[in-house]
Amino acid sequence: MQQLSSMDASFIYTETPFTPQHLGGFSIYDPSTAPGGKVGFKDLLRYIEGRLDGARIFRQKLVHVPFDLDHPYWIEDENFDLEYHVRHIALPKPGDWRQLCIQIARLYSRPLDMTKPLWEFTVIEGLDNIEGVPKGSFAMLQKMHHAAMDGKSGLEMSLALLDSDPKMKPRNFNRKWKPESAPSPLSLLAKAYINNVRSPIRGARNLTNLFSIPQRVQEVRKQFPQREDAKTKVPKTRFERKISPHRVWDGRSFPIADIKTIRSAFPGATVNDVMIAVVSGSMRSYLDSVGELPDTTMKVAVPISVRDEKDSDAAGNQVSVMFVGCGSHLPEAGERLRFVVEETKRSKAMSEAVGAKTLMEVNGSMPAGLMAAGFKTLARYKVAGTVNQGMNTYLTNVPGAPGKLYLAGADAVTSFGAGILMEGWGIFHTATSYDGKVYLSVLADREALPDPANYANMMQQSFDDLLEAASKSSTEQTARKIAKARPRKTKGSAK
Repeated sequence: MQQLSSMDASFIYTETPFTPQHLGGFSIYDPSTAPGGKVGFKDLLRYIEGRLDGARIFRQKLVHVPFDLDHPYWIEDENFDLEYHVRHIALPKPGDWRQLCIQIARLYSRPLDMTKPLWEFTVIEGLDNIEGVPKGSFAMLQKMHHAAMDGKSGLEMSLALLDSDPKMKPRNFNRKWKPESAPSPLSLLAKAYINNVRSPIRGARNLTNLFSIPQRVQEVRKQFPQREDAKTKVPKTRFERKISPHRVWDGRSFPIADIKTIRSAFPGATVNDVMIAVVSGSMRSYLDSVGELPDTTMKVAVPISVRDEKDSDAAGNQVSVMFVGCGSHLPEAGERLRFVVEETKRSKAMSEAVGAKTLMEVNGSMPAGLMAAGFKTLARYKVAGTVNQGMNTYLTNVPGAPGKLYLAGADAVTSFGAGILMEGWGIFHTATSYDGKVYLSVLADREALPDPANYANMMQQSFDDLLEAASKSSTEQTARKIAKARPRKTKGSAK
């Protein structure tokens, strides 16, 4: 039995029918590489069953403390049923990309059953009319509750299922599953009493680590002075809203080779910077198209890991967030990326100065019952949807495998992600890297983004604009180098 951290528990407390708190993604698989050239649904069930010891989330369910006087616990579900968690559907003809995106959004909008292990896989067949996808391919949509994992631990779960070759060699996992009976309410209340006494004491010790923060922040401000057009408040857009139950989803992929070209043309740029700039351009284009483009820069929330060596094997969330101006007020793609590079350097330094892990530990010292009541009140009355969240969108970047991966011998030909929406967060972007490409997706409230295909085209155009700006910048840099290398003419020299 393992207790949730305060951060993990917060995703349980904020869960509502309109704001399910699961992460996920989907991949398309070509079964022609599998033994016999095909993979049936029963084959997948047998395959997944053999990998369940590879990640804790597969067979763990929640046990709640009475009256939420303490954070919930994970126990091994003695009534685990694999066939409940792995479902099977097919698209109607013609089976195109648009149909797949609609089905993904529909499935993804449904909350997980909180009385069972918090994950679902849906196998989707009938993908017969998607460009670049071999005939007979199938997709698998994954949903996993945010309380159980962040991007890194979610990746570990995926790697437990996937192989680097199609031969499906048997895997040996250190963890062996043993079912657990639910603890009695009385024992949970006894633990809650002890924890609620200890938490404030532990928090008081952590508070001493906060005393040096103001000085460190001042040093960062001197080292990384912020440009004036980055100091503006977060503008209000259609995406900071109360959330409806309806979702849309779409995505595009970009070659990593092209991203390297962009990075080389803009010194200091990272892959994450490039993706922020792509999102900046697509949000700028979309809001401009509906006559709602803000005059000041929008802000992007970007997660940063606070895991250290002792946390490397821990499940759950070990992340904080930095807020980055994305330069959406600038009309030129290259200028937006330069703006982002400056902002991310400053934001990273500021996060280190503040001590994100220390703040997370201090927040975790709040009595669990008070924390639960607060989060539930905010979620029930949708208070967060009426106040400024400090950002206009969220972008998470999850690095994946550089080479091919296989599920039951089937070749993974795509690897898209999907995030979460909360009150006040109406649009979420996810970037995942896999086999030479970065896959960028958008999840949004349908009331805020009724035309996701149009938005996805704008993501592609934003990337193309960056690539063009990189070509122009490289040409200018080359011209300057040539001019600098030429010998200077002196007075009296031959013309």
